[in-house]
Amino acid sequence: MPTEKPIYSHQDDDPHLKDDDLAGKVLRFIRYATFVDTTDISVMALGEMVVLSGHVLSDSDVACAGDAARSVIGVTSVENRLTVKPGQQS
Repeated sequence: MPTEKPIYSHQDDDPHLKDDDLAGKVLRFIRYATFVDTTDISVMALGEMVVLSGHVLSDSDVACAGDAARSVIGVTSVENRLTVKPGQQS
């Protein structure tokens, strides 16, 4: 049985957002759907490709934020450049 990725959708979401609008949508969803502290996360979108950068508290937060970003409607690819803050758990 093929597995499908979960998709974040809201009834008023525009699936054709790009650039800053899409970046804002992705960051809002990471805040909404995860327990990841987004204080040090930056999201940049180039068309439908999203780049996550900054620092989080753990390796699991890196993965969780990337998975959340990939699930947003309108995102075609994610480059996850998040790193664990020095001195934090990995």
